[in-house]
Amino acid sequence: GTWWFVPDEASSGCCSPAIMDSFRRATTTSFGSICFGSFILAFIQALRTTREMVRDNDDCNILSCIIDCILGCIESIIEYFNKWAYVYVGLYGFSYLDAGRNVVQLFQEKGWTVVITDDLADNVLMMVSIGIGLLTGLVTMVFAMTHSGFLDSVVGDDGNPLLPAFLIGLIAGFAFSSILMGVVASAVNTVIVCYAESPAEFEQNHPQLSAEMRAAWLGAYPDLTGI
Repeated sequence: GTWWFVPDEASSGCCSPAIMDSFRRATTTSFGSICFGSFILAFIQALRTTREMVRDNDDCNILSCIIDCILGCIESIIEYFNKWAYVYVGLYGFSYLDAGRNVVQLFQEKGWTVVITDDLADNVLMMVSIGIGLLTGLVTMVFAMTHSGFLDSVVGDDGNPLLPAFLIGLIAGFAFSSILMGVVASAVNTVIVCYAESPAEFEQNHPQLSAEMRAAWLGAYPDLTGI
C-alpha cells in the first residue's frame, strides 16, 4: 500500500519505514483481525473434520453428505472472503468484519466482480510452487544417488533412498515456495484492491505502469469502469 500511495517511503529496501510500519500493525493493532479471520476458517475446518470422524457411525449417509457439502461451500467462501478482507485490514487497519464489508461493497460498486472471479493468479502461483517442489525433489534424488549413505537412517543399509529423497525434497521445496508465492499472491490482491479504489494515485506515482495496466485491463474487459 505504501508503494502505491507514498512510493518514496517504500524505496529503502527491507528496512524501509513501510515494512517496519506494516510489521508493527500486523503484530499490534491488526493482530486481532488476523486472528479472528483465521479462527473462523479453523472453526469450519474443525467442524468438517469432526463430521468426517463420525460419518462411519452415522446411519443417515445422505444427510451426512449434505452437511459435508454445506461445510465445504462455507469453507471455500470464507477462504475467498478472507484474502480480500485481509487486504483492507493491512491497508487501512479496519476490523475484520468492516474490512470484508467494505471490500465487497467496493467491487460491487465498481462492477469488478467478474475481475476477481477470473483471477487466476493463485492457480499460476500454485503451479510454480509445484514445479519448484518437483525440481527440488529431483535435485535431492540426484544428491542421494551421488552420495552413498544418504538417508541410511531412514531406509536402512539395504534400502533404496531415491524415493524418500525425492519425497523429502518435493515436500520441502513445495512448502518453502508456497510461503514465498503466498507473499506474491497477497501483493497481487493488494494491487487489485488499490487499483479499484485509487487509480488516480497510481497514475500520479507510477504513470508508465498505470498506462500499461489500463491498456491490459481494457483489452481483457472493455466494459470495465472506474479506471
